[in-house]
Amino acid sequence: MTVTHTSKTFEPIITSLLDNDLYKFTMLQAMLHQFPQTHGVYRFRCRNNQDTVYPLADIKEDLEQQLDSLCELRFLEVELEYLRKLRFMRSDFVDYLELFKLKRRFITVSIDDKNRLCIDIEGPMIQAMFFEVFVLAIVNELYFRTLSNASVIEEGQRRLDEKVALLHRYAEEQANYSCDKPTPPFIVADFGTRRRFSKVWQAHVVETLHKAEPKIVSGTSNVYLAKKLGMTPIGTMAHEFMQAFQALDVRLRDSQKAALEAWVHEYRGDLGIALTDVVGMDAFLRDFDLYFAKLFDGLRHDSGDPYIWGDKAIAHYKKLKIDPRTKILTFSDGLDLNKAWDLHQYFKGQIRTSFGIGTNLTNDMGITPINIVLKLVECNGQPVAKLSDSPGKTMINNDTYLAYLRQVFEVDEPE
Repeated sequence: MTVTHTSKTFEPIITSLLDNDLYKFTMLQAMLHQFPQTHGVYRFRCRNNQDTVYPLADIKEDLEQQLDSLCELRFLEVELEYLRKLRFMRSDFVDYLELFKLKRRFITVSIDDKNRLCIDIEGPMIQAMFFEVFVLAIVNELYFRTLSNASVIEEGQRRLDEKVALLHRYAEEQANYSCDKPTPPFIVADFGTRRRFSKVWQAHVVETLHKAEPKIVSGTSNVYLAKKLGMTPIGTMAHEFMQAFQALDVRLRDSQKAALEAWVHEYRGDLGIALTDVVGMDAFLRDFDLYFAKLFDGLRHDSGDPYIWGDKAIAHYKKLKIDPRTKILTFSDGLDLNKAWDLHQYFKGQIRTSFGIGTNLTNDMGITPINIVLKLVECNGQPVAKLSDSPGKTMINNDTYLAYLRQVFEVDEPE
């Protein structure tokens, strides 16, 4: 059966600029204060383009209309007041957001000669970096609107009910453990805004799971939902922040240290989870010396084998004479509740853990999700890239620069 996208009566998908991940706000604040002149180029890619039910190119017209609507939004006073209450948000930054409006001229949509959807963002990073999550959420919702029906929602609800049952079981097991010997809590946060089935479905999922086990599902990366549901907003930095320093005024070899130093300067002990896989875990640990290991609360995993990664992190802390039990590892790569629980069981007693789950929470409907990304590929006219611990996540159009990056950080070519 052939499925084609059908345009429906226009209804804006993004209706609040708070409907975004927290780390977009935290990175934007750091960029505005320290590198406001930085220019970035972002490119869209669907990693499983061959698996879509119909071409994403079919949503182009609707996407253009949604972007027009997005670029008319402003922060409401009640939203700004919420942001002012977050202690790591500076008052001058919230004053900037009061004037903030996304500019339509910085984002273009086109179709290439292979009938693939192309989205390009180019402009000041204090504008360009704020588009990403909105755009990915819009693309997802437009794509799945055509595929949505009563049976899909019913299947999604059945799977959500199974997750609730799992959470109850984990909570009971956790309670039994604590009777014998105190263990670090099992903590899960929603990281699913960018690949959600729909805005309404994400809100339903997060509220359902939070009500079922509020001590386990206590946080969400979505600032709007955190405000609405009284949850903790979760997020620190993403790859683009670390990547940008590859093109800022530091030696390439020192780019990771410069990024971490800039983060410490901005947040003074808040938001202390460092991302490790911009040039791979081994190269990261060579830069993550005693100074940074003491300043940061922990590390975030986003590619590669999570068990190997966690063992390396623990060994590194021990080498530096730091008790790993005082630190935390946050896992966020392709998780579901079962994988998260297994990781928690493996590492409990060694180090604290937390888990960010995206697609499996907000888009587990029995339909193959689309694996879409919108990544920084150039900064200040120079190529930038990440050397992920999962080779398929590398995204760059300049093989020469990629080879140079590998050489500088002593990262082998993947097999």
